[in-house]
Amino acid sequence: MSESTARSGTRLNIFRPAAQATYDRIFGVVYVGLMANVQFALATAPLLGALAVVRDPLASWPFFAVLSCLCAPALAGVFGCFTALDEDGSPVVLRPFWGAYRRAAGRALAVWALGAGLVGVLVADAVALARTAWGPALVPLFLTLAVLVSATVISVITVLAAPRAAGDTRLRRLLWPCLVLTTRRWFLAVANVALLGLAATVVLLQPLVGLLVACAPLLYVVWANTRYAVSPLHDADQPEDSHV
Repeated sequence: MSESTARSGTRLNIFRPAAQATYDRIFGVVYVGLMANVQFALATAPLLGALAVVRDPLASWPFFAVLSCLCAPALAGVFGCFTALDEDGSPVVLRPFWGAYRRAAGRALAVWALGAGLVGVLVADAVALARTAWGPALVPLFLTLAVLVSATVISVITVLAAPRAAGDTRLRRLLWPCLVLTTRRWFLAVANVALLGLAATVVLLQPLVGLLVACAPLLYVVWANTRYAVSPLHDADQPEDSHV
């Protein structure tokens, strides 16, 4: 008798409606994702407009490489929204997005420009060497370095987007630690670059679906992976008496 009562109690618990806080959390996450997509689209409007006008972006890749720098502070803004949602749980978008945007804009633009230049050189060298007799053996090396540079740039932007990131922190103090931590967790770096490539592909093929639906979930996974990879930097920023 007691066993049947326990089973019926378990069934009631399974089919019991979730608490209101659970629904609020779900709708809050969806709202933050949608609004973060909208803010990202607004921040990168010149790049999106150019992509819509130019028929063959690959033929004008230097122009788009420069214009892609707009993605750096926009990514910092999106990561700022995710950080606020994770730490506070409040579905607020405008303040954390534009706060992180302003806080990280200059340094994010600089590190993105540096990374874009290095990746451009590495890819150009890989394409040139692939046409030679002995070059294909070096192509994987250049592609690996390009992935590492891209992942390091994302790591730096993630650190800059954190609310506790000091506004006067120099990039040279972040580049080497982010490079080392990214290399240690290389599998996350590969996953992040693949996810960013997937997000860019979806936006190019289906702009509306990519900007309003696909970007936020993919960028959230990138942010979570990167935040875990650079977690020693966040732990080092904590005050020594924070655990007292």
